[in-house]
Amino acid sequence: MLRLLSLTVLFGVLAGVAAAETHPFSVHDMLAMDRVAEPRVSPDGRLVVFSVSATDLAKNRRHSSLYLAATDGSFVRRLTSAEASDSQPRWSPDGKAIYFVSSRSGSSQVWRIALDGGEAEQVTRMPLDVDALDVGPGAKFLVFGMAVFPGKTPEETKQALDVKAQDKASGMLFDHLFIRHWDTWENGTRNHLFAYDVAGGKATDLMAGMSADCPTKPFGDAGDYAIAPDGKTVVFSAKDMGNNPSEEAWSTNFDLFRVPTDGSAAPVRITTNPAWDGSPRFAPDGRTLAYLAMSRPGYESDRFDIVLRDLATGKERKITLRADATPRGDRSPSELVWSGDGRELYCTADSYGQHALFAVDPTTGASRTVVGEGTIDGPQSVGGDRILYGMNSLLGPEELYTVGRDGKGVARVTHLDDAKVAAARFGRSERFAFTGAHGDRVEGYVVYPVDFDPAKKYPVAFLIHGGPQGSWTNDFHYRWNPQAYAGAGYAVVTVDFHGSTGYGQAFLDAINDDWGGAPYEDLMKGLDYALAHYPFLDKDRVGALGASFGGYMINWIEGHTDRFKCLVCHDGNLDERMAYYDTEELWFPEWEHRGTPWDNPQGYAKVNPIDFVKNWKTPMLVVHGMKDFRIPYSQGIGSFTALQRKGIPSELLIFPDENHFVLKPANSILWHDTVLAWLDRWLKS
Repeated sequence: MLRLLSLTVLFGVLAGVAAAETHPFSVHDMLAMDRVAEPRVSPDGRLVVFSVSATDLAKNRRHSSLYLAATDGSFVRRLTSAEASDSQPRWSPDGKAIYFVSSRSGSSQVWRIALDGGEAEQVTRMPLDVDALDVGPGAKFLVFGMAVFPGKTPEETKQALDVKAQDKASGMLFDHLFIRHWDTWENGTRNHLFAYDVAGGKATDLMAGMSADCPTKPFGDAGDYAIAPDGKTVVFSAKDMGNNPSEEAWSTNFDLFRVPTDGSAAPVRITTNPAWDGSPRFAPDGRTLAYLAMSRPGYESDRFDIVLRDLATGKERKITLRADATPRGDRSPSELVWSGDGRELYCTADSYGQHALFAVDPTTGASRTVVGEGTIDGPQSVGGDRILYGMNSLLGPEELYTVGRDGKGVARVTHLDDAKVAAARFGRSERFAFTGAHGDRVEGYVVYPVDFDPAKKYPVAFLIHGGPQGSWTNDFHYRWNPQAYAGAGYAVVTVDFHGSTGYGQAFLDAINDDWGGAPYEDLMKGLDYALAHYPFLDKDRVGALGASFGGYMINWIEGHTDRFKCLVCHDGNLDERMAYYDTEELWFPEWEHRGTPWDNPQGYAKVNPIDFVKNWKTPMLVVHGMKDFRIPYSQGIGSFTALQRKGIPSELLIFPDENHFVLKPANSILWHDTVLAWLDRWLKS
């Protein structure tokens, strides 16, 4: 039975919350929020289906269900409810049913639910988990990914995996890289795309014979491929390393391939750019293929440009997304979609501390900002005149909205977290700018403590972002949320140092081969500026915290200044030389430090925190995940060992079951409790 969430009832709930006592925002509020994701507008534009995930504290995990809403905001319905997770909703072309991926049968398979009622029905019964779902024209076939052994069918792959699982010997033998990636040891399978005949129940491997790794998991999704409007071909992005599979570990060369959906021919490479090509998108008329492309091989943070390929002639045009005409106005889009009439392309990109929505004219290449505030994702056409998108900000989690193509007439579609947001008190945020390294304008945020009193002085949590090519944007973060510190009585300061996204590619490139230079200078100057211009910040009670590159910077700060009362280092490198040999994606350190450690040892030595341990004296909390293969936990243990051997007050919080991120709800609570207790010890006592 579909359940209607009445707006009248919802507003009544909000009024009740407003009248009730509220509380400062905390990690418990963060975990309680429903997370809206994966919106898909119906073919007629009247409805949108999306997934909503919720925390199950008892089971220490999150699970997701599907919801349905009218794009005019008149209703919201829960569409599925299961103990397992339902995700990746996709409309049937006639708009009468929704296909989705669910684990309710014990493995991830495709299910279908009709909008006119009834229970969901299982569509696929593949021997392996399926992922990255899309629906072909007429719903005659589906496309999805499965991880198979090269040269083996899904059935043969499952049999081989079962045999291995029963082997009492646990050793793993490798003869090429990757041997592990992100948080998983490689088992020899490769992610291939399959076309699934719905009527016949047969899956055809569209990548049979390739040595390619189609990035459908663990990081990608159906955005890595596109089905042509006529349903005859699929274009996908993949690496094909040929005779040297180890090159996958140091190459960023993703190319686009075209393959017929009936599997009658092998994939054909259609781009030869030695850098990254991805996110293929067919125009509605099928004549043009848009995709995103980088220019510099080996650089994962190069700017993506939009490329338009005439499919009849093969001719291409490149468009650089621009927020404005200033030298730092170029932007790198992170997603791409055509408008329903093919007159525009919609994309999102970091821009001046926001993640904005842009529209691009494919004929002239001109771009304009449609929505410039907040963090925007999932844009798509609603009818001919409006755009649906998701938006979150420092003041609340993701909800769905629509806006006119001219950027006017913003309307709310969902209100799922209104009551929970109203129950918590947030700190307001403010942007600031100063002159940083190289005389450049650098920007940052100050987040005021909850229940701010201008007559008081507040301790400061100085947060340093990772990446390093990242940004502190106006978003609702589920791990490093400034509101968690504001709710605990801290003022928060962040700085988008050289290397941050959203300020032009030249500003981002400035961090290359200079990790300890301009970024460190920006951080110190930015903190000085904030302390001088916001009198409620207590300069004598400042703690610095960071993860990933931010964790590296904490180790660098430890050896270069004693201005902080305490530090928190999460998943940070201590030894850049050894980090090269420990990590998996070698293209990253090879670009950032201008080569390998044996070809350019000075590139690693000049930015190496381990060489300054002799200067360490500030109390530090070290946090690390043992399943972090990007920055292995030996780096964190090394930092803690140095601190203990030097007699510096220190603690080590280590998670055997977490990767580069802390994802399990109970671990997130422990993380926040431990970090805030550490700050309180040094900044509030």
